[in-house]
Amino acid sequence: MTLQDRIQAFVKLGKRLENLSTDEFETLARRVENNNSWFSQEQTRLALRGLQIFLQEKALTEWLEKYDLEKVHAPRKVGVLMAGNVPAVGFHDFMSVLLSGHEFHGKLSSNDEILMKWLADQLVAAEPRFADLIHFEPMLKGKDAYIATGSDNSARYFEYYFGKYPNIIRKNRSSVAVFSGNETEEDYLALGEDIFQYYGLGCRNISKLFLPNEEQLQDFLKAIQPFETVITHHKYRNNYDYNKSIYLVNQQPHLDNGFLLLTKGEGLVSPISVLYYETYKDEADLTEKLSVNREKIQCVVSKEGSVAESLPFGEAQCPGLEEYADNVDTMAFLIELK
Repeated sequence: MTLQDRIQAFVKLGKRLENLSTDEFETLARRVENNNSWFSQEQTRLALRGLQIFLQEKALTEWLEKYDLEKVHAPRKVGVLMAGNVPAVGFHDFMSVLLSGHEFHGKLSSNDEILMKWLADQLVAAEPRFADLIHFEPMLKGKDAYIATGSDNSARYFEYYFGKYPNIIRKNRSSVAVFSGNETEEDYLALGEDIFQYYGLGCRNISKLFLPNEEQLQDFLKAIQPFETVITHHKYRNNYDYNKSIYLVNQQPHLDNGFLLLTKGEGLVSPISVLYYETYKDEADLTEKLSVNREKIQCVVSKEGSVAESLPFGEAQCPGLEEYADNVDTMAFLIELK
């Protein structure tokens, strides 16, 4: 297949998603949710909408024209260990391997095997020649290169087994929001999308706030009340009840609006249903706090993207094709495989 053939196959997949009938979507969403109850129908819908943005011919062409894909003469077997924290979270790796001209060998997370296999089937239906290039396997051995996504603990395991091969090994990351003190109710609502989409399970979900003082936290908690429906999800509710009981028993100071807990702390990765916050003195202090944690932060959001290298509130879950996990250029890695 030529590069244009491969691009067109993914464009066809995007159109397939756009034209999915209500019955088809609901049948698929039920299967996804039955496999993993965190992946509600609404979360699957949001994930598929995000993929539709990726799978536009203009977007794909502009992304790939920055790379010299002619350097890929011999396809390599690329093993991809996928995460399963949000629906189709491994799709970008899947797409990158195939568009670069290599063979995809994936080990799926049991939490996200239904949707990823369905997407692969739809791609093969659009371009049957991909059938020989897509393999889902229970164990990844004897591959030429590896891409593995996991926790800091699993990364040590990955480095032990895959360290002698070309690899990308991803670790824990989380995302943060910065308040200036001038936020409006609309800003808080937009930030709510960044916090609650996928119930806070993704690395692009906001898990910490940096703010100049604590006074605006009450306004923030009041403004995000429209997101209170998250508490109706039994797993989210269990996390909320558990964390609230821990804070009460330990007499740990916290704020609570009935579905989100805020507590002061220097950590970045907060439990589900909890948001950490930390105050900063001035811009220099904020810059230092962000710089110290740079290797652990996936993205930063702020009002209108006013903080350097940040996104506007509400856009954390809308990454572009070039916004790679852990800020490691996956496509450049794949092109350089020998």
